[in-house]
Amino acid sequence: MATSASASLSKTIKQQYMELPQGDKVQAMYIWVDGTGEGLRCKTRTLDFEPKSIKGELQSLYAPEIAVQTEPYDPHHGLKKCNSYSPRPLAELPEWNFDGSSTYQAEGSNSDMYLIPAAMFRDPFRKDPNKLVLCEVQKYNRKPAETNLRIKCSKVMEMVADQHPWFGMEQEYTILGTDGHPFGWPSNGFPGPQGPYYCGVGADKAYGRDIVEAHYRACLYAGVNICGTNAEVMPAQWEFQIGLCEGIDMGDHLWVARFILHRVCEDFGVVASFDPKPIPGNWNGAGCHTNFSTKEMREEDGLKAIEDAIEKLGKRHEYHIRAYDPKGGLDNARRLTGRHETSNIHEFSAGVANRGASIRIPRSVGQEKRGYFEDRRPSANCDPYSVTEALIRTCLLNEEGEEPTDY
Repeated sequence: MATSASASLSKTIKQQYMELPQGDKVQAMYIWVDGTGEGLRCKTRTLDFEPKSIKGELQSLYAPEIAVQTEPYDPHHGLKKCNSYSPRPLAELPEWNFDGSSTYQAEGSNSDMYLIPAAMFRDPFRKDPNKLVLCEVQKYNRKPAETNLRIKCSKVMEMVADQHPWFGMEQEYTILGTDGHPFGWPSNGFPGPQGPYYCGVGADKAYGRDIVEAHYRACLYAGVNICGTNAEVMPAQWEFQIGLCEGIDMGDHLWVARFILHRVCEDFGVVASFDPKPIPGNWNGAGCHTNFSTKEMREEDGLKAIEDAIEKLGKRHEYHIRAYDPKGGLDNARRLTGRHETSNIHEFSAGVANRGASIRIPRSVGQEKRGYFEDRRPSANCDPYSVTEALIRTCLLNEEGEEPTDY
């Protein structure tokens, strides 16, 4: 299996430099989604002080006064609410720009794009006081870039904030060599058939656990709301879970968790793939199952609200299929075949404890008659902003038809 050349560089030598004091300066790594809708880009700038929060309004660095976001901690769920602001004399995280012609987002003749800080996390690679900064992307005319799906999602989440929508997303991925061959698989063949690998332990069952453990700890350090991980059905395939997250936090935390995974794999010289069907044939694909609930669903007799939401989803199946992968359903068509614990992409179904259905109601929810449901259709490479927005539009804003309403 091929690994990257940079992975063989001496990490001991690198560590000598990483231990040098950085004075009062802070490195802020700006992260954004590129024009593919699934790739991530990043670059770093130096700040003169450690930022404590994200600014609340999209204003320039030279604005005389701006509002910045504070993030009170909810001790019950670890959720960072995005609804409290206080004035500060200067932007703590300035806007920046990049060459959009090199990220599939602009033409060379008019290539400058704006990076608008949206969420901030601790940097597990450079460590405190350095930061990871997730950004929205705006075009030269200050309109959202085509793959900046966060801005519409945020608006929709604000409309239903009083219903306290909670999400949890189960991100599956596959570890590959730089040649595209699955990590640990024989160079000229296949491993044994699926069966012993799911939640497996042992060198012949768990392929790449070091990467999984490193990613898990890095997410915890960063402040990402990661709640678990496990080996998946196909060898070299793993899953991590993000949540509970309320509203827009779901997309923010999942995108940063993906970025951290890519960086961890970079250090190990391998590749993290979110392809929904990385290996054709009798092997499981990779999804991003999405758990969803509202305050009403979580309360006594909330099962009625869950069933009502599922009924609405059944009437809008095609709209959700288009929203659940970055290619409008083409990627998911390779995965949602009705086999390997998936539903058929052309049919909508729901059931209690049924992993072959579009929507699964967990058995415990059916017994307690309240809780949440799991949408099993989103692909591993979905945009979480698109998925969560679609669920809100259909289940809470009662939209119908094949196109989203423009508010």
